[in-house]
Amino acid sequence: MDLYAEMRRDHERGEGIKALGRKYKVHRRMVREALSSALPEARKKPERLSPQIDIYEAWIESILTADGSAPRKQRHTARRIWTRLREEFPAATVGESTLRHYVGARKRELRLSSGAVMVPQSYAMGVEAQVDFYEATVELNGERTVLQIFCMRSMASGAAFHCAFRRQTQQALLEGHERAFAYFGGVFELLRYDNLPLAVRKILKGRQRLQTRLFYAFQAHWGYRAEYCNPGEGHEKGGVEGENGWFRRNVLVPVPKAADLNSFNHWLEEQCQRCGERRITGREESIAEARQQERAALQPLAEGSFDASQRTQVQVDAKGCVQVHTNFYSTPLGPGTKAELRSSATRIEIWREGRCVAWHERLYGRYQKSLNLEHYLTTLSRKPGALAGSSPLKQWRRDGRWPKCFDELWEALKSRQGEPAGTRAMIGLLQLGAAQGWDCLRAAVEQALELGSRDAEAVRHLMVVAGSARQPCEAIAVEGRLLAFERPQPSVQGYDALLGGGIA
Repeated sequence: MDLYAEMRRDHERGEGIKALGRKYKVHRRMVREALSSALPEARKKPERLSPQIDIYEAWIESILTADGSAPRKQRHTARRIWTRLREEFPAATVGESTLRHYVGARKRELRLSSGAVMVPQSYAMGVEAQVDFYEATVELNGERTVLQIFCMRSMASGAAFHCAFRRQTQQALLEGHERAFAYFGGVFELLRYDNLPLAVRKILKGRQRLQTRLFYAFQAHWGYRAEYCNPGEGHEKGGVEGENGWFRRNVLVPVPKAADLNSFNHWLEEQCQRCGERRITGREESIAEARQQERAALQPLAEGSFDASQRTQVQVDAKGCVQVHTNFYSTPLGPGTKAELRSSATRIEIWREGRCVAWHERLYGRYQKSLNLEHYLTTLSRKPGALAGSSPLKQWRRDGRWPKCFDELWEALKSRQGEPAGTRAMIGLLQLGAAQGWDCLRAAVEQALELGSRDAEAVRHLMVVAGSARQPCEAIAVEGRLLAFERPQPSVQGYDALLGGGIA
């Protein structure tokens, strides 16, 4: 454009077209173009011929035609067609970019690619949120595990809450809702879902759905409405879909590590808070600021949580366990005792006579066992020889609940008193630890070993002293306050006279 301006100025000063061509070393045709218009003409894009694509045009057309009746997510991509072309026609020299341009144009003509226009939406504060699950790999206690992440995203503020579960169950869905409501500080008027089987029993005409009985009750408890996307149209809840992808790419990379599921969920909530510092493009306030404004528009939380646990009657087996599906959980109850089992997404509780007698973290594998050594102490006091090789002790060692100082004291007791008596003394200390606290027992054992004592009674004494220790009393200033109690010293002269034989 600068060249055009210079030639136009020189021409106004009287220079001719031929002279301008020589001066600027350009063709006279360009000089005439510059004089006729200050802007250069748009260059024409040459049509590049693709003679090689014509050879395989019929073959490509047959693939695209077959894709018309194939499932949407199992249709050929341009990359897949090019790969098949190289495999089935090794002599083909068609480039991938050439094939990509051709396939893209033909897909648009055949309406195989989505060309729908998305209409922007606006949302009022506190009205709508979207809910979804997605998978993520996490390293829990050194082992890589695929977890199901629940997400609820506010469409007005853009704030989102994420929490993880072992499996995508109905209890996990409902528990995720309650955690999200507590995080947002209220309940949205409307929640939008996929047609997930955890909530929908049958898809009816239009937007109507036949929901599960438990999900109906859950909505009535929290006071919100549920709407569902059209089948196969997950983009209708694109807000939470985009949030899932963003969170997975920006927070869950690299693969996060945690000691257990609870600590990972605490970390997830911290990350949700931290993500509130960012600003969504086109908005002036941060996500955290918008979330704070939205809190006032939310419906108040319901009184109390919704009990979504499954309740069944179970009977304790000969090993002191109850069975849930294919897994076993220990109890302190005797064999043959009937109890009530309450199972949630993360927890198994055993109830007897209106009291929770045992609980365990829920297992989702097959033929797994969760055994608590406390539940077997009464039996072990009668059978001390079973302690060394017991499965509950093995699990406590694996989970880090059996410190090395216990083994050191146990070995010392066996060497002094013999194996049966020493083991029985150790079991007695374990029963004391179950009653007064395992931290107290561990501290007493460590203190006794430091003092050079290897006696069970010394550990008991240290636990009793620790349990009865009181705070020292504060000093009271007594100066001048005791003068009121002063009395003159009595005279003993009469007693001395009596001892000397005189009369007082």
